[in-house]
Amino acid sequence: MRANTWDEEIAVLPVAALLIISIVAGLIAWAISRPLLRRPAGRQPTRAVADELRAHTGIRRFVHSRLDTEVLTGLALTLAVCMLCLAGVVISLLVVLIHHSEPLSDLDAGAARWAHHHTGEATRRFLDAVTTLASTRGVIVIAVIVGIVEWIRVPNRWIPVFLLAVTLGDSFVTNTIKGIVDRSRPTIDPLAAHLGPSFPSGHSSTAAALFAALALLAGRRRSPRARAVLVGAAVGLAVAVACSRVLLDLHWVSDVVAGLALGWAWFALCAIAFGGWALRLGAVVEQASRPRGAKPPQREAGSARS
Repeated sequence: MRANTWDEEIAVLPVAALLIISIVAGLIAWAISRPLLRRPAGRQPTRAVADELRAHTGIRRFVHSRLDTEVLTGLALTLAVCMLCLAGVVISLLVVLIHHSEPLSDLDAGAARWAHHHTGEATRRFLDAVTTLASTRGVIVIAVIVGIVEWIRVPNRWIPVFLLAVTLGDSFVTNTIKGIVDRSRPTIDPLAAHLGPSFPSGHSSTAAALFAALALLAGRRRSPRARAVLVGAAVGLAVAVACSRVLLDLHWVSDVVAGLALGWAWFALCAIAFGGWALRLGAVVEQASRPRGAKPPQREAGSARS
């Protein structure tokens, strides 16, 4: 009886680890996004910088567009570009380290062994359910449901194109990198050997890109507080999927870290391409510079902005 109780307690550890890590990641994302999404009380900081550069009209406009938190193509664009650069550095560094770093290899192997020794049958079923969120079927179902809901709530003909670009593009980029790096998966679970290259994790990349895209769509015409909650939920879900891949012995820790970085970077690229142009998920630069009281230009009936 005591042995069975001990085994059950041990089997709960992977689930607890997944929940703790994903919740903490979501809370961190929520806390970071709150000040970035909050509407500023005034534009004094932006004006102060711009006034210093008054003699240089082009530079002044550029600085204004980079610092204004109400302008999608301003601060959001800058953050997206930073995300792309950071993801490139992270993935490149990991590619080098997985071949030349013993500490990273020890971390990957240690996490795989720990997951194998602490995962029971009930735990595995739970982890399978979490990882299914980023499977092909899960992605199709979730994207279609949320896409239809968001189309009804805030109609925009670019929503399906945006979701297709996020999901299919992420899959293409991930599989391309997989083929180049050609890293072997963990050998503890024989099933993993038949799933192809390991680096980066496709489920982690898909979850990061998809849930971020859905949060962006669902955040249209919502308060900054609601958008911050959506950001936290998207990050938490993506991290949960990434953890499930490691705990199921299907990926190394470094695989899922690279997958998350790649997925968020691809989402950022798609947000740049669609956000300020077709989806109009925020105000454009011209709106910020328009004189107060001036009427906005006429838009096509099919486009919507928040």
